[in-house]
Amino acid sequence: MTETASRHSYDADRSVTDGMDASGLQALAAAVTDGAETVGASAARRGPFRPEVWLNARQRHASRLAAHYFRAFDALAVVGVSLLCAWAASPGALLTAPLSHLLPFVLGAATVLGLMGSLGRYRFARGQRAARHLASVAAIVAVGAGVALVSGWIMQGPAAQWSAWLVWAGLVLISLYALHMGWSDMVARWRASGALTPNIVLVGATRRAETLIREALKRRDLNVLGIFDDRLARSPRAIEGVPVLGTAADLLTHKMTPYVDRIVLAIDPRAEARVRELNATLRTLPHEVTLLVEPDGAIETRKALDRLAAAPLADVQGPVDDDRRAFNKRLQDMILGLIALVLLAPVMALIALAIRLDSPGPIFFRQRRHGFNHEEIVVWKFRSMKQESADATASRQVTHDDERVTRVGRFIRKTSLDELPQLLNVIAGEMSLVGPRPHAIGMKTSHVESARLVAEYAHRHRIKPGMTGWAAVNGSRGPLHTAQDVRQRVRLDIDYVERQSLWMDLWIMAITVPVLLGDRAAIR
Repeated sequence: MTETASRHSYDADRSVTDGMDASGLQALAAAVTDGAETVGASAARRGPFRPEVWLNARQRHASRLAAHYFRAFDALAVVGVSLLCAWAASPGALLTAPLSHLLPFVLGAATVLGLMGSLGRYRFARGQRAARHLASVAAIVAVGAGVALVSGWIMQGPAAQWSAWLVWAGLVLISLYALHMGWSDMVARWRASGALTPNIVLVGATRRAETLIREALKRRDLNVLGIFDDRLARSPRAIEGVPVLGTAADLLTHKMTPYVDRIVLAIDPRAEARVRELNATLRTLPHEVTLLVEPDGAIETRKALDRLAAAPLADVQGPVDDDRRAFNKRLQDMILGLIALVLLAPVMALIALAIRLDSPGPIFFRQRRHGFNHEEIVVWKFRSMKQESADATASRQVTHDDERVTRVGRFIRKTSLDELPQLLNVIAGEMSLVGPRPHAIGMKTSHVESARLVAEYAHRHRIKPGMTGWAAVNGSRGPLHTAQDVRQRVRLDIDYVERQSLWMDLWIMAITVPVLLGDRAAIR
């Protein structure tokens, strides 16, 4: 607090206490004491690992995908420098230059970019020193320069342009140094904000949980947000300050769930019946569940925590993994989403005008729905119902000839044009172009909450919701009126989550319009 703010606070306190008698001062002191106790209880409830800035799993996952963006910028820089140097070293136009002049730059650039990825220069692991990282970048550029020099000497002999390749190496090194100093600073700020610190919850208020929490308190590279235990009668209120928040069943609907990366079972693995029971309970959540086997000594404890806390940036090498698949999907959403937003802007403007002329009320309808990892997102749509009949919770799903739907609304719902504003959700990263359709929170089917009708319902949230999806192009779109409808939708959504790929997404987008326009029986 600044000196000025402190003075104002003091003057304000004094204005309150001036004129009070002794009994009034005593009452004020009692109120302050009660308030302090309340704050203390609240702080204890929060626990020692409570993040200063809450970032949900989707936001932290986006940060961990940054390695792919880093590599893309590095590639642009190296290719740009290589083209510039090749053009400067060529006697004529670059397109007509002999292969012997171009190939050394190509081989040098390919060597640098290949080694940067294969040697893990985009992981930025915790505790890695910037000086050591930059030294390794310099060594990689030196190897690339050596490849360029040797290949040039072999192809050009005594007439080799040594100076051009040395200038190339110098410019590549300067470019990569500038970029990687920026990457290192960016990653450091993400770590400070908690964007790269995994959040876990423990199931089981046991000695294993206590050991893990004590070690995590020393390391501070892992946040243990809370503990859940089915045996609350025998559980303490907190372990090492981490609060016991309820039973395993309470975790299914807890507000903390969107911020959790992993669930750890801190129970005896030999209690097979209990492990199976907890797995059956928790499998409805979209989180990875890990069984913590009791470590044998301090070294094993540290290794177990290393595995849980390992949150370097996504590796850009190796086979296509979940992180690379998510990066490719995000890149696809950004490029195609921006193009669609520009091309469809005139159509969206005409729809907005038609809604304004057709019925009183706002142009857009906003509704809270479930997104990735149970995150609550606000989904945008064109308003298709009368303002006084808006149903933000989808407690009553749309039926054929529903009197709540306006004239314009009937058309834009039938053609799915009411979904176009969700392009804004796609650009913001809350949704994808393709994925399970987001359902309203608390949506009901036959007066029963839809999420309670199918045990695997939450598995649809393992990926971002989409504007269109595998279920939509296979006949499952619109309202869900029966439990069988819900099961069919969830089955198709889970099938998509397990099979998702770039080509599958492109195929779904390609057939979406003809499938939706040809589906005259669907109620929208």
